[in-house]
Amino acid sequence: MEVQILELLKKENKAYSVQEIYDYLHLSTVDDFKELVKVLNKMEEELKVYRTKKDNYMLFTNSHLKIGRMIANKKGFGFVDIDGDEDVYIAPSNMNHAIHGDRVIVEITSKKGLDLEGRIVKIFDRKLKQMVGEFYYQNGKGHIDLDDEKVKLDIEIDPDKTLGAIAGHKVLVKVTNKLKDNHYKGEVVKILGHKNDPGVDILSIVAKYEINDVFPDEVMEQVEGIPNFVKEEEMVGRRDLRKLKIFTIDGDDTKDIDDAISIKKLENGNYELGVHIADVSYYVKEDTPLDKEAYDRGTSVYLADRVIPMLPHKLSNGICSLNPNEDRLAISCVMEIDSKGIVQNYDIFESVIRSRKQMTYKNVNKILEENIIPEGYEEFVQDLRSMSELATILRKMKEKRGYIDFDLDEAKIIVNDKGEAIDVVLRERGTGERLIEDFMIAANETVATHIFYMELPFVYRIHGEPNEEKITQFLRFVSILGYKINGKVTDMHPKTMQRILDELKDKKEFHILSSLLLRSMQKAVYDKNNIGHFGLASKCYTHFTSPIRRYPDTTVHRLLRTYLFEHHIDQDTIEYWDRKLPFLTEHASQKERDSIECEREVDDMKKAEYMMKHIGEEYTGIISSVLSFGMFVELPNLVEGLIRLDDLTDDYYTFDETTFTIRGNKNKRGYRLGDVVKVKVKAASKEAKTVDFILVNTNEDSEK
Repeated sequence: MEVQILELLKKENKAYSVQEIYDYLHLSTVDDFKELVKVLNKMEEELKVYRTKKDNYMLFTNSHLKIGRMIANKKGFGFVDIDGDEDVYIAPSNMNHAIHGDRVIVEITSKKGLDLEGRIVKIFDRKLKQMVGEFYYQNGKGHIDLDDEKVKLDIEIDPDKTLGAIAGHKVLVKVTNKLKDNHYKGEVVKILGHKNDPGVDILSIVAKYEINDVFPDEVMEQVEGIPNFVKEEEMVGRRDLRKLKIFTIDGDDTKDIDDAISIKKLENGNYELGVHIADVSYYVKEDTPLDKEAYDRGTSVYLADRVIPMLPHKLSNGICSLNPNEDRLAISCVMEIDSKGIVQNYDIFESVIRSRKQMTYKNVNKILEENIIPEGYEEFVQDLRSMSELATILRKMKEKRGYIDFDLDEAKIIVNDKGEAIDVVLRERGTGERLIEDFMIAANETVATHIFYMELPFVYRIHGEPNEEKITQFLRFVSILGYKINGKVTDMHPKTMQRILDELKDKKEFHILSSLLLRSMQKAVYDKNNIGHFGLASKCYTHFTSPIRRYPDTTVHRLLRTYLFEHHIDQDTIEYWDRKLPFLTEHASQKERDSIECEREVDDMKKAEYMMKHIGEEYTGIISSVLSFGMFVELPNLVEGLIRLDDLTDDYYTFDETTFTIRGNKNKRGYRLGDVVKVKVKAASKEAKTVDFILVNTNEDSEK
């Protein structure tokens, strides 16, 4: 019956009464009518049909309603994020008790250009996860002041559900039942520590994202049985590369080393590049407690003062890590690459390696950028210079096909032994960092392409082409700033984005515009179906090179072992992975998003903590965004703070939404994105993760 109803509703974009549907289906009895109403109610609940005020039915997709996820703001308003459509602004009066993260049904009430406004009709799905907050007592009852100011809930804790928490404890709380509206009952499931204890600030954010910082007992029991060294019998059948000059290049404090490299100049002038990756899947067997925990975590999480690893340290820093002068099991991808950057031949195989040296980016950059040879690097200089030549060739090849280098800066938080932020600096990205990036991309593409042409189930890293409307919006914004992009954006090709970036490269606000363009594009995800990687201008891409810290890479290794080394390509194996991979890739993509959001939130908190020690000090920064309530200013170390409209006291300023500027009524002084201004730190809040600036003086360039 449901299929027939959908066929009718798809015929014409109109609403049908129950009687019209009854007649169309050729029903004839009272029982038939009751069954029809029952089916329609079920379809309405499942959002397949929409019932109008006149009790007529139409396809939900043809109605004026949309489904999306609520992104709430602590000020009370919010936006509904709708897949494939523009966000819908929701005023505080139209929230209808929706909270951050709810799946909601929204009615579009007005449209101004591309800006949509609406009201929440119904909360479709509220998945209340475990939440973090500060425990306190009020009127003899326990309550939680939630850390996430966007979630407006009152959670009451009965005395026997507190785990002995006292006022000031940061706790993990589970919601148990609803009392009314946004008033809930809950219970404390874990005490994280007192809010003033060192490290509890980061633990609170980690717990909010349901990232487990402790491994279960059964996982640690399994790890106990894993040896600390490679046994002779484990090397049988592997290619022995221990005599090759193989080495690693990583950051100064890296302890989980996934990848090692080697190079050789061939007689025909080509380069033989070896990328040797830790064979994690050899130790992490499928469906064991260790594997299930790694799957649940999805990724390692890198925070200001700690790493929460995907695998226990005995593996991540020990037997799996490609530590110097230790025998290690690896999967190697050895490629012959010509002078144009094309891979002419390659081989993917199981190997045993022994890294000759654990190099650092800092020392490699001294050799390649300053011609300074640090002690202990003498025998590797020629190899490093050959690698630099090859990396330059690979990068030119990628740029020729359309590779988009957004060249975005990143901040690095420096902390003391108590975990307190004592400095915020830019993370370096020199020749060594780019060299490793180029080599890993080459290996990832080679592995992905090999399995793609075998037409077997696989894990791809995909990046879809951007929405043309969003890119047009970006270009409209750029034109408002006074910059003209030559030519039309009619073809969504990577070279189009590359051209836009090239034309903006010499503008003073380039890094801000580059970041805005990146946000206009889709996010890269994992998927079983290959659609290519737009940002890399790659037809076929995967993640093969970081199995210690990413579960998709571990899965790629497992598939390589299944298909290439053990030759299990029977129908049962193919059907098994066909069924499993859609769930695995979706889960991995979600865990990646969670870890990125967790890392960003920790960075924002630590930046605010750092600036709390610098209140009253003056800095020069650049206006990074202009909004109706003020403007954000970014400092050279990427700390961002808000100048509120109310704090511009030399005149009455208003926001002009057509030009994205703030302008004084009398002095006509304007402020816009990209203006350089001098600011003083007015306030900073570690709890709110915010920094407030006030203007010290104006930049003459911004006067209009």
